[in-house]
Parts: sequence; C-alpha cells; structure tokens
Amino acid sequence: MSFSFDTKNELCRLPVQKLCCARAEAYGILLYCNTFNSTEVRIITENRNFAARLPKLFKRAFHLQFDRQPEPEQAGKLVFQITERKKLDRIINLLGYDPRQNLVLHINFGLLEEDCCRASFLRGVFFGGGSITDPLKRYHLELTTSHAQANRELEVLLRESGYPPKSLSRSGSFITYFKQSDQIEDFLTLIGAPVAAMKIMSAKLEKDLRNSVNRRLNCDSANLDKTVEAAQEQLEAIRGLQRAGLLDQLPDKLQLTAALRLENPELTLSELAEEFDPPVTKSCLNHRLRKLMELARGL
Repeated sequence: MSFSFDTKNELCRLPVQKLCCARAEAYGILLYCNTFNSTEVRIITENRNFAARLPKLFKRAFHLQFDRQPEPEQAGKLVFQITERKKLDRIINLLGYDPRQNLVLHINFGLLEEDCCRASFLRGVFFGGGSITDPLKRYHLELTTSHAQANRELEVLLRESGYPPKSLSRSGSFITYFKQSDQIEDFLTLIGAPVAAMKIMSAKLEKDLRNSVNRRLNCDSANLDKTVEAAQEQLEAIRGLQRAGLLDQLPDKLQLTAALRLENPELTLSELAEEFDPPVTKSCLNHRLRKLMELARGL
C-alpha cells in the first residue's frame, strides 16, 4: 500500500458526527472527485475504507443515498453515482448554488466559517483529489481538481489558514501542492492524520541523520587522504636525506623523529607523537617534520 492509501485509511477512522462538518467534508469530496455537475455525481475509489465511509457521510450531510454503489465484496475500482435529478438539486441547493442556473463550481465560504468545518472540508478535498508521496523518497502533497475556480479559491483558503501552497495546471487539471515537509505535516495534522504527519517528521529526521553521517564520513575520508598524503611527503623527504648521507649528521631529535616516521608510515601526527619516550606534543612533532622537509628541499 502507498503512503497516500495509509493516510486516507487513517482519516477514515475519524467519526462522522456534526452535520456541518459532514456537509463540509462531502463538499470537499464533490469539488475534487471524478465528476460533479448538474447531471451527475460520480466518485471512483479503490480504497475500501473510503468506500465504506462515503454512504454514511452523504446520508449525514444530505440525507440521501447513492443511486449506484458497489457490492460489499466487489474488488478493483469502486464507483458511487448519483443521477436522480431531485437528489442532485438537493445537493446543489444545500451547498449554496442555484439548481436553475448553470453550475459554475466555486467554494462557498459561508459553509466554512467554523475552524472544524474548514478542517473537514480540506479532509474531503484530500479524499477526493489528494495524493502524497512516500516521505522517504521526497516531500510532495498535491490536491487535483478539474474546476479552475475552486482551485484558485482553495489556494486562498489555504493561505488564510497559514499554509501557502503552489499551483500549476496539467493536462486539463488544476493542482495545488506543497513541497515543504513542515507544511505537509501541519496540513495532515489539521485534517486529522497526525500519525501520517509523525511519519513524515520521522522520515525527515532519518534523512537528516543519514546526511549528517555521510558528511562526517566524507570529512573523515578527506582528512585521511590529507594525512596519507602528508605522511608520504615526509617519508620521501627522509629517504632523500638518507640517500644524500645527511640523515646521520642531524641532531638526535631529528634522527629519532625520522626513524619513528619510517617505522610507522600509517600513523597520524597525534598517534606518532605518542610513540616517543617520553611522548612529545603534536606541535613539537610537526615542527620537527617540517624541519626535515625543509632540509630535503634544500638538496
């Protein structure tokens, strides 16, 4: 199952209670479902939990039943349909439109004055035309409708609610979307899916941790490369002094430093400084090695 499927399943567990909120949720579904006009309502889903919720929701919101709905054991795409004129007129009238006029779908903000109704409406929008990408892959939530005016007004509603979205059109559809993880988390929490919101937060933390580890490994690898390169330069300088017969003429401290470096080519400066008896500081050892390299360059 997809992340969208799981999120809608979580939303389906919310009870259908207050009339105003049930109507607002059904309203969001209608504006973002497959077909809603003056001659037909058609809602198609493959989510059985959502299919179980729809008849209860429309019964509560509009006091009517679907003219066509799937059998309980039916698999695949589940189709809900209303074509009876009286039922359609009732829905259109209750949503604040005039059944006698050409139906141009826009959002009736008079039905969304309460915060609970706005949240229910947005939940319906997500049920009807929403999808969300697995947050382990990327952050993307979109709401798709065929009604341009409803899409523009949804963007206004979301901005007023503190969730500024982005919009685009694609193949005759109008899409409002979010790509910021925190905005998606807040939106899902608002519409009643806190578990899905927490999963996005966990995925973000996991990504941040993985990126932090990778940066650390890359940094350690770069530091190791620098250490190996520096050690090779030191070894070449010491061998050059050996070939020139100058190593035995150097002060005892430099001879000891050269000998320990030749014996321990893989050690870092800190580790090599511990090989001295007594141990020397990293700064002291670095000074001696620089002196050996200067002498070698003088050759």
